[in-house]
Amino acid sequence: MDLLPKALGTRPRLAVEIRPEGVIAARAEDAAAVLTAVSQGLLSQGAVAPGLRHGNIVNRAATVAAVKKALEAVTLRERETSVVIPDTAVRVLLLDFDSLPAKAVEALPVVRFRLKKLLPFDADDAMVSYQVMSTTKNMVRVLAVAVPREVLAEYESIVREAGFEPGAVLPSTLASLSGLEQIDGPTLVVNVGETSVTTAIVQAGVLLLHRTVDLTAEGIVEVKPAEVQPSFEVPAELLALPLVDPDDSAGEWAMQKPVTGYGVLDDEHISAEAEMQARLLQEQLERELAEELEREAIAQTVLPAFAREMGAKEPERMTAAAREVTQAVNVAVAYFEDTLHTHPETVMAAGTMGAGVLRELMHESGWASLGDVRNMQVNEMVELAMLAGGASTTRAPQGWLAGVRGALRS
Repeated sequence: MDLLPKALGTRPRLAVEIRPEGVIAARAEDAAAVLTAVSQGLLSQGAVAPGLRHGNIVNRAATVAAVKKALEAVTLRERETSVVIPDTAVRVLLLDFDSLPAKAVEALPVVRFRLKKLLPFDADDAMVSYQVMSTTKNMVRVLAVAVPREVLAEYESIVREAGFEPGAVLPSTLASLSGLEQIDGPTLVVNVGETSVTTAIVQAGVLLLHRTVDLTAEGIVEVKPAEVQPSFEVPAELLALPLVDPDDSAGEWAMQKPVTGYGVLDDEHISAEAEMQARLLQEQLERELAEELEREAIAQTVLPAFAREMGAKEPERMTAAAREVTQAVNVAVAYFEDTLHTHPETVMAAGTMGAGVLRELMHESGWASLGDVRNMQVNEMVELAMLAGGASTTRAPQGWLAGVRGALRS
């Protein structure tokens, strides 16, 4: 599955991914993308803060050093490299057209024009790439990728300062999908990172869904203390609301009439009402207790493993992130059911969360009781058979390799 244009017809034999958690670089000798060398370097929290505005690279010196060290460890003599950047630094959209010119020079302005109303930044000042996903008699479905020029320049300049030249530039999940074996059945890919979670659905080499949740925008990732508003402070928009004047509203209250059948009960109805309220209260307490026990079970089993995978320490933050991951998967499964009328048979894990942790999260969220879903397999996108030579002994988690391996496959 060819996602995004290739540099000079083929992608470089080196690839590096820059993530908020760190940098991963790899080399492959041919288009089969069997990794022969891998190098990983961690970054301090906040060194890379991906987004759609300039300022993605917060700690420039540390990021340049990490990229240089990782690439120097895997290169033989190559200086050109594919660059994989975070999903939250780009916008990925699936667009439908009645028709589209066959020549790229004519089609690109059409795609860019459509993006004008869909992007949260200026489409004319963005780097735009597209690929036709499918064509029918009355519709052309296009995968469009847009990134602000200043954001793209940040990542490219980091690579250049490290002594290498950027070739192809791909978003993390699309890069991972490039390494996916083409199968007829639909596959769900879950790419989890410290600041985002992306879900994608692919069927027979065609991308059907791509959805990224920015955890920083959702308030899941902790912000700086100076930016936190006191919980007791009343928002300005509420202070602007008009107050109710009791004198002005007295006439309205005087005009109100009792509704027949409500508000007046005899002793028998009062007894029945009290009994019903007591029963509802008991049921509510039982539900709350069950939910509390479930949260404690997740906190004691799944979340510590999740925290280790993502390198985080705050349990409150990990609880919120875990909920966001399971919610993202739930949305993707709902798409399966509504559009494809089936359940996903295979889930592929990419990013900093391993397949084992993702499997536990899905199980703890109640997936084991969903009939056909209980047979769903959760696998790593990068298998051990895809590593050779020195790469086979790497200590880098398999999920970290999904982006660079996909970028190397061409």
